[in-house]
Amino acid sequence: MESSADVMGSTYTVVLYGDDPERMKAAMNAAFAEVRRLDRLLSNYRPNSEWSNVNQNAAKRPVKVSRELFDLLWACADYSRRSEGAFDITVGPLMKVWGFYKGSHRLPEKAEVVAALAKVGYGKLVLDETAQTVRFAVPGVEMDPGGIGKGYAVDHMVEVLKQNGIHTALVSAAGSSIYALGAPPSEPRGWHIKIRDPKDKEKIVAELYLRDESLSTSGNYEKFFEAEGRKYSHVMDPRTGYPAQGVLEVSVIADRTIDSEAWTKPFFVNGRHWTAANKPKDVRVFMCEDNAACVWVH
Repeated sequence: MESSADVMGSTYTVVLYGDDPERMKAAMNAAFAEVRRLDRLLSNYRPNSEWSNVNQNAAKRPVKVSRELFDLLWACADYSRRSEGAFDITVGPLMKVWGFYKGSHRLPEKAEVVAALAKVGYGKLVLDETAQTVRFAVPGVEMDPGGIGKGYAVDHMVEVLKQNGIHTALVSAAGSSIYALGAPPSEPRGWHIKIRDPKDKEKIVAELYLRDESLSTSGNYEKFFEAEGRKYSHVMDPRTGYPAQGVLEVSVIADRTIDSEAWTKPFFVNGRHWTAANKPKDVRVFMCEDNAACVWVH
């Protein structure tokens, strides 16, 4: 059984195996209901979402948030610390100045980048665990859930499927963040996944089998534009204010999709040598760099 829905700016697809069609249908509906709930919580396109409420008001005063949102923001701050700032949800002003927020794409003036950078930095996100509040240290800070929302949603959908008695499923968010639950009946090794060549979508650079684990991929071919002879992708280095250069594609395999999605960004931004020295022990990384062979990073 397979079904898809457009939510949170992405297409979510669920493939299920089982012998009880009614149970499978109910589980499928519950999983899509969960991702729609998360859209109402995390969307920065919905003005009435809890995420948008923080963006609109946290520069004026501490904003009390739900335990779920606070815990997610706390996790985001932890990814930022561990990645030396290469992962950063306060990247919103940069995504807007580069035109990646709504796909308008533009090459900004240096002064615009400098102005946006003054509003970016995870240190400007002040989290009070006791009061369960969020505050921005300076005006103009804007959180962007794009680097973590899909992975968080996929994990939640998988948990809902498990709670509804599903043992074999593949949940995908836009094809870039997936979780493989169990293994299909015809393949005990797991779900067969192919990683495309970043330079040629008709070619495959790696194949693997996933079972009870996730895979997320970031590539410079996903969202990009070309200007003055250079290619600018949506993977932003929040510390410089410019799109990352040098890496073409990163795929991360982890136990949780929130981890695989979050880590693709700093690995992409910081490159292979930093990744080899700093990646968590429980993740696997496949990377394609400009002018270099695609490799598993050890």
